Amino acid sequence: MDTTGATVTRRRSWRSRRLDRDHSLGLRLSLATAAAFLVLIPFALLALLVLGAWSPLLRVDASITDAFHGYAQDHPAWVTVMTVWTHVFGPGPLRVAAAVVAVWLFRRGASRLAAWVVVTMIAGGLLGALLKLLVGRDRPDLLEPVARAAGYSFPSGHALNAALAAGVLLLVFLPFARDSRAGRIMLWAAALLVTVVTGLSRIALGVHWTSDVVGGWVLGAAVVAATSAAFATWRSGSGRPSARPLREGVEPELADQRPEGGRA
Repeated sequence: MDTTGATVTRRRSWRSRRLDRDHSLGLRLSLATAAAFLVLIPFALLALLVLGAWSPLLRVDASITDAFHGYAQDHPAWVTVMTVWTHVFGPGPLRVAAAVVAVWLFRRGASRLAAWVVVTMIAGGLLGALLKLLVGRDRPDLLEPVARAAGYSFPSGHALNAALAAGVLLLVFLPFARDSRAGRIMLWAAALLVTVVTGLSRIALGVHWTSDVVGGWVLGAAVVAATSAAFATWRSGSGRPSARPLREGVEPELADQRPEGGRA
């Protein structure tokens, strides 16, 4: 028996199934998984630059922090707005919002989607906390600071959780706007607004470096992409049609389900 030929045939068969749009682990899942890893690459590079104290990165961080700090010292109202925003859209409130949505999904009968929301938020939060300890980067030490925060700096927990919550809620609610271009634009705009302004509020208050915030954003996007790919695996294994997450969300059928409770 030609074992070499059989091995090659099996490899080709696996590859053809992997790229088959109709197979449970088809092309969309392959692309989603690859996207998750590709998003992790810039985060890994940024983390290495932070760990290595790369001088160009440190200079950019310092110059942006100094500019924001100088503006904050001259504009107390700006500090007040940023302080309110950073508390309203902090990790705690965003986790509560995600938990409320998860309960709503469970009662609606979408128990696996509810589990995806919870797992994504918990996994991202734990990963961010672990990376903070591993990197051990100090926060900005400013004269006459306008705000204070405890703990290590990289990646920003506020930026990370804003990206996680915005990504999760966006992908949950997109099915309700699948027939409305204006509705999709509004959902995307809201998700980007929360993510971007929450991260910027941490720089504006002088409690994070810019690279901390960028790291939080990228890590959050990577976690959402990875868990979305895992959710797509379950959908494919259950015989459900492929979804277009950026347009239809991760569970397009959600908008058609009646809120009768029970398990999906």
